[in-house]
Amino acid sequence: MGERMKEKIKWKENTLPKDEEEEILKPFNKESINKVRDFHKSFPQYKETPLVNLNNLSKYLGVDGIYVKDESYRFGLNAFKVLGGSFAMAKYLAQILNKDISELPYEKLISNEVREELGKITFVTATDGNHGRGVAWTANKLKQKSVVYMPKGSSLTRLENIKNEGAEAYITDMNYDDDVRLAAKYANEHDGVIIQDTAWEGYEDIPTWIMQGYGTMALEALEQLNNYGIEKPTHIFIQAGVGSLAGAVQGFFKAVFKEKAPIITIIEASKANCLYKSAVANDGVLRKVKGDMNTIMAGLACGEANIIGWRILKNHSQMFVSAPDYISEIGMRILGNPLSDDSRIVSGESGAVTLGVLYEIMNNSKYNELKEKLKLNKESKILLFSTEGDTDPEKYRKIVWGI
Repeated sequence: MGERMKEKIKWKENTLPKDEEEEILKPFNKESINKVRDFHKSFPQYKETPLVNLNNLSKYLGVDGIYVKDESYRFGLNAFKVLGGSFAMAKYLAQILNKDISELPYEKLISNEVREELGKITFVTATDGNHGRGVAWTANKLKQKSVVYMPKGSSLTRLENIKNEGAEAYITDMNYDDDVRLAAKYANEHDGVIIQDTAWEGYEDIPTWIMQGYGTMALEALEQLNNYGIEKPTHIFIQAGVGSLAGAVQGFFKAVFKEKAPIITIIEASKANCLYKSAVANDGVLRKVKGDMNTIMAGLACGEANIIGWRILKNHSQMFVSAPDYISEIGMRILGNPLSDDSRIVSGESGAVTLGVLYEIMNNSKYNELKEKLKLNKESKILLFSTEGDTDPEKYRKIVWGI
C-alpha cells in the first residue's frame, strides 16, 4: 500500500516530431513476417502459443474484449525471447553461407554438414534471463558456444536455466546497459558474434533480425483474433525494455493496417523509463536512465533504448506510460486468479504489467483523462502480450501470494 500511495502511473501522449522514415516498417510487413514465421515453423518445438479470451474480465472492466497472448508456452522456454535470438542467429549464419533463410530450416541449420562449413562460432549476449536463455538454447542446438552476461541482482534461477542450456553465464556487478557493452567487448576480443536487441549506430542488422523474430508472435496473435471473428484489435498495450518488442509489434500492426492501425500504448517500468522520459522531453532525442534500475520487472530494466525501435515508436505510438512495480503485481494476481471460467495465465513480472495498467485505467477514476485520451470504452478490443511465465517460480509465488 505504501508504494501505491507514493507513486502513480505517469503518462505522456505522443507529440514527438515525426519523420519520413517509412522504409523502417518494411522488415515488419506481413510478407516479411510470414517468412520469419515459416522459419520458426520448421522447429519441431514450434506450436502457436494460446491467445486467451478473458471474457469475464472484459465485462468487469467495461470493454468489449481482452485478449492475452500467453508466451509461457513458447518452445518450452517459458518466454517469447527465443523467437528473436533464434531468427537473428539463423540470419547471421545464412549470410555467412550465402544462403536465403528459407534454405536453412531447423534440421538443415543444426546439421553436421552446416556446422563443418561454419566452423566454431561463439555467440555472446547480455540479458536479464529470457533472451540469454533463448540464445543459449539456440547455440546449444547449433552445437556452438555461447557466453551470457547478466546484470547485478539477476535471478539465480534464471542464471542456472541459462547454464543448463550449455552456456558460460555470469552475473556481473553492473547494470544491463553496461553488460551490453561488456558483451560487445568480449565478442570483439574473442572473434565472437554479439546477439543483442539493443541497436546502436553501426550495429543495426542483428537487432533488426531479432525484432523480426518477435514478429512471429504478432502475426500469430492477429490470425488468432481473426479466428475469434475480430479483424484487428482497437488497442494494444505493449511493454518496453529497450523497445525492440514494442517496436516490432508497433511496426507489424502499422505495416499491416496503415492509417487504420490500433491505438498502441507503450508501457515501461518507472525505474527504467527511458522512452517515457524521451516522450516528455518531446524533441525526438532519446534520453537514458542510469544506475541499478531496481525494479521487479527485470526484463524491462533497460536504460538505453534500441534506436530502431525508437524510430518506429516515436512515429506511430499514441501513448507512453511509466508504471511502478505494484502495477505489475496487480496484473500478475489478476491473471493468476481469473474471474469465473476465464482461463488462468501464469504471467511473470515483465509479462503482466500491461494488464495491471489496463486494470488501473478502467477501475481508478484518477486515470479518467488517460482513459478518454486512449478512447477506451465498451467497444474496445484490447490485445496484450504476456511475454513470460514464472521464469523465477519462487519470486512469482512470493508476489502472487503477497508474502
